[in-house]
Amino acid sequence: MSQKIFFTFIFSLLVCLTGLAQDSVQNNQPKKYTIGIRETPPFVEQSSNGFSGLSIESWEMANKKLGWNYEYRTYNSLAELLQAVEKGEVDFSINPITVTDQRMQKMDFSQPYFISHTAIAQKKKSNAFAVIQKLWSWEFISAILVLIGIIFIFGFLVWLFERKKNEGEFGGKGFKGLKEGFWWSAVTMTTVGYGDKSPQTTGGRIIALVWMFMAIIIISSLTASIASALTVENMNNEINSVADLDRFDVVTVGSSSSQEFLNLYRIKHEEVVNGASGIEYLLDNPEDLFIYDEPILNYEVERQQVSDEIQVLKKTLKKDYFSYSFPKDSKLVKEINPVLISTMKSMQWSRLMENYN
Repeated sequence: MSQKIFFTFIFSLLVCLTGLAQDSVQNNQPKKYTIGIRETPPFVEQSSNGFSGLSIESWEMANKKLGWNYEYRTYNSLAELLQAVEKGEVDFSINPITVTDQRMQKMDFSQPYFISHTAIAQKKKSNAFAVIQKLWSWEFISAILVLIGIIFIFGFLVWLFERKKNEGEFGGKGFKGLKEGFWWSAVTMTTVGYGDKSPQTTGGRIIALVWMFMAIIIISSLTASIASALTVENMNNEINSVADLDRFDVVTVGSSSSQEFLNLYRIKHEEVVNGASGIEYLLDNPEDLFIYDEPILNYEVERQQVSDEIQVLKKTLKKDYFSYSFPKDSKLVKEINPVLISTMKSMQWSRLMENYN
């Protein structure tokens, strides 16, 4: 009986030692971190050789010091990626996520690794198109109609004084006389000076004198308006504040910080999936604006070779800070931050920024 108890004890001891050995092996294996990403050129790009881009390279530089084992998990949309980070489906994301007040309530962020701006892209308009557009506007047409009316009024007044004493030049009674008066008024206004007609009566000359001075003012104003169409048309469409966006149809990427910004100021807008689709939208809707991250806008304009058609305005709406994002209260933030800051001070990081800028 004692022999049986002895063997039972030895067997139990071996089982316990085997379990401890397995736990020790498992504990010594490095944890494999899951990093959520979404294709966002030029920060995250996917090819047959894997992933590349500024965010990918920044993480690989930082991980040389961390030495972590990791894998990428891709998401189709920005909304899906943000939800994955918020719910802890991934350990963190290295995508260029802008730090906002709303997002800070749901997740944590690392030290910013890229400073950007929210910018505006729009379809370019040629000066010729701007002039044609202005010439066909109701404002311009109504101004011409008013001018024709004034020319007719002064032609009629001169004809009243000249129709009897200067019948040879102003055509006497009826429509023919009014036509000659209109012709004289138009020639006088434009200062052509044919000399084929001239008032002979005192009343006619007073009307002519008044019309000459008025015509100088009218012609000067008209000339200035037409000339300004070549240079000022785009100034009328300038965006000097967020409130100016209300004058346009606006589109932005869904779930982006740009959309948060537009929602904050209650700017009506449509959504697109990413930067590439936003640029394509502008090509089909030349009167609209695309609001999104400046580096992504510039990249897509160059990648799609549409710099002759699309411009990214120099005036920006706000400054953005791109950071790694983490689930709320993640302990990884404190581990990554010092390494990321150290990496950003290196010469290798400076060269990386120069290449992407």
